[in-house]
Amino acid sequence: MRADRLVSVLLLRQRGRLSATALARELEVSTRTVLRDIEALSAAGVPVYAERGRHGGFALLPGFRTELSGLNHEEALALLIAGSRRGAQAFGLGSALASAMLKVVDALPESYRDTAAGVAERLLIDPETDLLSRRLVAEEVPDSTVAEVRRAVFAGHKLRIRYAAVNQTPRWRTVDPIGLVTVRDQGYLLATRSGADRTYRLSRVLAAEELTEPAQRPDRVDLDRAWQERSTRFRTGGDQVTVLARVDPARREDLVGTALVVLAEETDADGWLRLEVTLQDSRHAEWALWQLATNAEALAPQWLRTALRDRAAAIATRYGESS
Repeated sequence: MRADRLVSVLLLRQRGRLSATALARELEVSTRTVLRDIEALSAAGVPVYAERGRHGGFALLPGFRTELSGLNHEEALALLIAGSRRGAQAFGLGSALASAMLKVVDALPESYRDTAAGVAERLLIDPETDLLSRRLVAEEVPDSTVAEVRRAVFAGHKLRIRYAAVNQTPRWRTVDPIGLVTVRDQGYLLATRSGADRTYRLSRVLAAEELTEPAQRPDRVDLDRAWQERSTRFRTGGDQVTVLARVDPARREDLVGTALVVLAEETDADGWLRLEVTLQDSRHAEWALWQLATNAEALAPQWLRTALRDRAAAIATRYGESS
């Protein structure tokens, strides 16, 4: 029996008596698999028993439990909060995390279990939508693909990936994996290729194959520093543009939050802000100013003013027509 299913049957410890059908539905397996799992539990010495009848099911003998000793209340709560985060999904570890947290809750000392779980219910980390009901969708990567990437990273082996770069035909490449990073539910593989630093978005990895050849990489890595260095290079490279704009102070963060760099800022006589910012490219610049509507005015460059004027004219024409 798979270890994660063995752990998941600890649902019996937390929920009491459950039927085979209920367990199968909860674990997303067949009833026959549940029955095999229950038999394996008994063989492993777990005191699980069956009660027949209309309201029967499987249960554990009272008093059976494992325990995590040495945890104080705050440490137990921290574990539960950490387990509620969605970062593990980016690396294909969502089901493993859920199983692990179930085991942690079951193993907490009696005095902490109920209070820690109750407090955790009062906290919501990374909901699926923001206050404007915009859905925050995490990028999905097939579990088999991300598992192969993960194994290569942990084992220190070279990795072949079929990668679909933006506006390019997908192709295979062999890399030396360094580490995995998740940012706002987006997963990234940090690697080197022919000695040069490379960063790959996991959602663009169409297939992956761990090789047996050792990766060429240092024994230790400061992943946070590596990410910061690559982020800096990304922000200062490419087709970046500098924009001068007047912005309503109430919308300042909307522009600053999407800018790569704020070069200058001052207040005009009318109270509006005059901001000089660097944006990723021309499309980014047009989008950033357009979303501010009449709460901002692009002053330079001229091509941006022209693009915004033409877009506004097209919208006015569309809505000036009779429906």
